[in-house]
Amino acid sequence: MAFYPSGDFVIKSEADTAGFVPQIWQDEIIASYKKNLVVANLIKKMNFKGKKGDSVTFPAPGRGAASAKTVESAVTMQQMTGTGITVNIDKHYEYSRLIEDLAEVQSLSSLRRFYTDDAGYALATQIDTDLLNNFSKAQGGSGTTAWNKAVLGGDGSTAYVAASNNESAITDAGLRKVIQTLDDSDVPMDGRALVIPPVARNTMLGLARFTEQAFVGNGDSIRNGQIGDVYGVKVYVSTNCPTTSGSGEARVAVMFHPEYGVLIEQLGVRVQTQYKQEYLATLLTADTLYGVGELRDTSAVGIAIPK
Repeated sequence: MAFYPSGDFVIKSEADTAGFVPQIWQDEIIASYKKNLVVANLIKKMNFKGKKGDSVTFPAPGRGAASAKTVESAVTMQQMTGTGITVNIDKHYEYSRLIEDLAEVQSLSSLRRFYTDDAGYALATQIDTDLLNNFSKAQGGSGTTAWNKAVLGGDGSTAYVAASNNESAITDAGLRKVIQTLDDSDVPMDGRALVIPPVARNTMLGLARFTEQAFVGNGDSIRNGQIGDVYGVKVYVSTNCPTTSGSGEARVAVMFHPEYGVLIEQLGVRVQTQYKQEYLATLLTADTLYGVGELRDTSAVGIAIPK
């Protein structure tokens, strides 16, 4: 008699034919990884796979201005302004399991499903967490867990102060003010997203503006990953939303445009296996190498809300 993760008890009279096939594991891990990404699917992404180097520099030209043209005079030449923004590719994460021969031969396919789902979820969670933490630099923020440039959910303008317990729940007025902050910075309206923790979803489902049909879109919106939209901004839920530091911890939601930051993938999810004779087991490792960085500081706003 054997016990399996699915909770089923079965009597094994012969080896399970599912087997340990590396390609199957790789396909399933990558599928799980893509399924569990939230912020990575909403932010600018750069494919750097197969290329050398440990950083990428993006040009950040300054905006120009229109000049009046007078008759029989030359056009006004504008000097190039702006700087380069360097994003380091310095994040390398892995997920490893040692799968004993006994488990490989006797286990149900549910064991493989658990490991592949778990590996994909773990790597996706790490990337989304790094991307969400990167928003702490927005609006001139310090980039620390203090989130010193986040605003309160209640009014969308009062500065959050770490450990002061001044965070407040999201309101309709607060959302409109955050949207105005992006508007005032000439942030494009198309593609904006709001990522909130589960506690904020509970609050927003009580806002008439959010639950009205005109703002949610269609009847299925509240039942899928994207729970709806408000004032043209798509709303997503993520358990990875940051928690601020200090005794008065708060959760942080983020409204942003895809051009705020970038995810650079130098090594997509790679799956490798190696037989370890000394353990009579197979070592399975999934890993990824990437970098995250800020491109347009004013294209995102952190929103501090109660835990």
